[in-house]
Amino acid sequence: MDIQELNTLVKVVQAGSFTGAALAMNTQKAHVSRVVSGLESKLGVRLLERSTRSLSLTEVGRDLYERAVGILGAVEEAERAAQATLAEPRGLLKLSCGAEFGQIAAQRWVHGYLARYPQVSVEADFTSRLIDLVHEGFDLAIRVGTLPDSRLAARRLGELRYGLYASPGYLARLGSPQAPGELLQHALLAFNAGSQRQVWMLRRGDEVCPVNTEGRARLRVNSRFAVCDAAVQGLGIGLLPHQVAALPLAQGRLVPVLAGWQPPPVPVHAVFASTRYLAPKVRAFVDHAVASFDADAALHATA
Repeated sequence: MDIQELNTLVKVVQAGSFTGAALAMNTQKAHVSRVVSGLESKLGVRLLERSTRSLSLTEVGRDLYERAVGILGAVEEAERAAQATLAEPRGLLKLSCGAEFGQIAAQRWVHGYLARYPQVSVEADFTSRLIDLVHEGFDLAIRVGTLPDSRLAARRLGELRYGLYASPGYLARLGSPQAPGELLQHALLAFNAGSQRQVWMLRRGDEVCPVNTEGRARLRVNSRFAVCDAAVQGLGIGLLPHQVAALPLAQGRLVPVLAGWQPPPVPVHAVFASTRYLAPKVRAFVDHAVASFDADAALHATA
């Protein structure tokens, strides 16, 4: 049994006759009849009940027909997907992303994407609002954190890794903690996550040490960049994504604290309405984001 035989059977059923199938396939009625008869002979079963006026499927024939429709659909989808990967990305890409992650990484991805693909343009909405992809006409959104149950398709781009940082001046004045429990003796700079508990869940190998900053932080603010600035100013110890701390770290304005202890990484996904026939412009951006995340991870591996 091959694809051509299955396609012929499907065309006969859909057309309701050998003549109609022959017209749809631009071939001869006799050829269509031979293919179906050959398929029946090969399988050793009757697939169609024939009369002078009509055709009808046998029970076995109906089962094979339904399976054949699914198989042919999958083959068509695979062909379109393969063609899409070869097509040059073009057109307008509408992208949504949280405002802070847009600064951390997404804006650099957009710049690299535009430089690489001259036939695309980007409309980026960096907002804390959770947009509706389908009804608002966006091609994809970047979501940070665990994804809720959703009908949207998703691809994992990478993960944000965090570390503890302080300025050299702060540590020279107040000393560097040697264990997570000593953090509570220091000025802590915390990201304000609203109603969530302010706990830094630090891990080193199999060891886990929660540090509850609630009511103990000297500064709580809803921007990781503000936490970074406060740490640079010597106001305390902050928990920061490696990408945010990278520049002041390279400039010597921040240094790692308790480098072996880190919280669990936070996943980052691209979400879109469907993976079927994903447009080349969308597929290319997602691939570019994955590659950029991998490059960042390699750069900050020792941070």
